[in-house]
Amino acid sequence: VTTVPNGNVGCPPNVGATCCVQSSPLNAGYAADGYARSRGVGACVVTFTVGGLSVLNAIAGAYSENLPLICIVGGPNSNDYGTNRILHHTIGLPDFSQELRCFQTVTCYQAVVNNLEDAHELIDTAISTALKESKPVYISIGCNLAAIPHPTFSRDPVPFSLAPKLSNKMGLEAAVEAAAEFLNKAVKPVMVGGPKLRVSHATEAFVELADASGYALAVTPAGKGLVPEHHPHFIGTYWGAVSTAFCAEIVESADAYIFAGPIFNDYSSVGYSLLLKKEKALIVHPDRVVIGNGPTFGCILMKDFLQALAKRVKKNTTAYENYHRIFVPEGHPLKCAPREPLRVNVLFEHIQKMLSSDTAVIAETGDSWFNCQKLKLPQGCGYEFQMQYGSIGWSVGATLGYAQAATDKRVIACIGDGSFQVTAQDVSTMLRCGQNSIIFLINNGGYTIEVEIHDGPYNVIKNWNYTGLVDAIHNGEGKCWTTKVTCEEDLIDAIETATGAKKDCFCFIEVVCHKDDTSKELLEWGSRVSAANSRPPNPQ
Repeated sequence: VTTVPNGNVGCPPNVGATCCVQSSPLNAGYAADGYARSRGVGACVVTFTVGGLSVLNAIAGAYSENLPLICIVGGPNSNDYGTNRILHHTIGLPDFSQELRCFQTVTCYQAVVNNLEDAHELIDTAISTALKESKPVYISIGCNLAAIPHPTFSRDPVPFSLAPKLSNKMGLEAAVEAAAEFLNKAVKPVMVGGPKLRVSHATEAFVELADASGYALAVTPAGKGLVPEHHPHFIGTYWGAVSTAFCAEIVESADAYIFAGPIFNDYSSVGYSLLLKKEKALIVHPDRVVIGNGPTFGCILMKDFLQALAKRVKKNTTAYENYHRIFVPEGHPLKCAPREPLRVNVLFEHIQKMLSSDTAVIAETGDSWFNCQKLKLPQGCGYEFQMQYGSIGWSVGATLGYAQAATDKRVIACIGDGSFQVTAQDVSTMLRCGQNSIIFLINNGGYTIEVEIHDGPYNVIKNWNYTGLVDAIHNGEGKCWTTKVTCEEDLIDAIETATGAKKDCFCFIEVVCHKDDTSKELLEWGSRVSAANSRPPNPQ
């Protein structure tokens, strides 16, 4: 039995544990990922090697997203280590370390429990390391040890109380002084929140700085959901050429910008095409601060820095005032003719109306990235997607895990047909757990995001009877409702049913769209990422 902390000093908030049996190790890892996003930590239990190497992909994704995940493996009998025996579920060699070696690069700590004398210490160290580093850990426990009593486990488990991390006080003062000088001489500074606000537990500190400074406030795409969009100075998502309307113009024309917890990769930079200048940037990492081309300050926690900086910056609303002057409200999609084939922009106009503080959005890798990015999140509405790792199929398991953790919210998942085919069996566990999530299955006949990066016949997939598949999985057990929509009239009826008569059911709505119906942002992003990917080799 592994015990996880519950609201103690130094631990993520709202930490807890629950159990849902999985049909595949990969999906178990995705579910643990989704659970950790809601509750602060997740765990999965898999079989030695065949399960371990399957879940490895999900663990790597959690590592890239800085999520504390505890991966527990049922290892070989402790008596078999050091012998020449060959075991099942291995590659046929007497060396049992293959799985461990694979996990070493995607976990921050690995514990192999082969005897009970040090089991308690190893397990404690693994769990506490996961929480301190906000990364996955690996625990392998000999299959013959798990049920054996031992004196070190004789008392009831005591909740963890981890020593909090502290900033270097003198370094913090120096960094704040330099940052305040840098920002207070700027004419139109802005601030942009990134995904590492989560691992730094710095969201409230970031908002505190926004309130104190009056700066225009934006998020990077992977930071969406971490910064309140109802903030009076919020201007949208900064994503270079595919930013929300008027946001890029304000950010890129600023003479100083604070980026708190950003990740700049080829996807978030739209093929390395951001029009930012290093000398204008103040980058706040989880444990250090970099100011333009000048000094770097280490051993400083983001939360402490932002809170201290809020007390030193001068109020400057110029950038937001500029945004307010040029802002033109977005238009609405063209009105559909009666029974006209449904367009994706019409679909998301209706999804927008479904959002509240009682909902959470899960966006799958693909065009849903871009369509969901344009959704305006009400206060308290959750939002998750996996941008750094971008594993197609992640969202089905993540929906399961997130819904199991966030029982106070109804999860709305936007998933493409290609992605759903990778991990569809998780619907079975959703039904068995009695979840009432809503899945919008966007059926456009293939991997649309891949088409825009590099087209080919391999991006076309076999069409399924998706509602028929979910009905077969349902098999009369549990609460489930499915429907297929092809026009706006059908969609309106489906949403009314899903949020009304079937609000306590798992609802699966297949939305049939044209294969070329994509967001304009995906078209722009795809061409730029394609150009970055296809750069010729440098001359040797």
